Amino acid sequence: MKKFLIYAGTVAVLVFFSLIMLSGNILKKPLGSDDDIPGAIENMLEAVENGAWNDASEELGSLESAWNKVLKRIQFGSERDEINQLSKSIARLKGALEARDKSGSLMELHEAYMHWENLGK
Repeated sequence: MKKFLIYAGTVAVLVFFSLIMLSGNILKKPLGSDDDIPGAIENMLEAVENGAWNDASEELGSLESAWNKVLKRIQFGSERDEINQLSKSIARLKGALEARDKSGSLMELHEAYMHWENLGK
C-alpha cells in the first residue's frame, strides 16, 4: 500500500505540473473587461491611426494593467522569451506614443499583437 501511494503521488504531481505547463493558451484568454489585451491593442491601433494621442496614451495604461494581470496567470505556462518580447514591445510603444510617432507606434502595436498570438503555442 505504501508503494502504491508513493507511485500515485508521483504521478499526480507530474500530471499537475504538466497541466500547468500546457495551460498558457487557456489562461491568456480574458476573464473580464479589464484584462482584454487584444481589445486594448485594437483600440490603440484605432486611436493611433486617427491621431488621437491622448486616447492612445489612456489605452496604453489599460494595456499595461491588463498585461500585468495576465502575466501573473501565464508566467509558468508560457515561453519566457515571448513574455519578455511582449513586455519590450509595450515599453517601446510607450516611447513611440510619447514621441507621437505614428509609424513607430503602429509597428510596435502589430509586433505586440504578433507576440500575443504566439504566446502559449
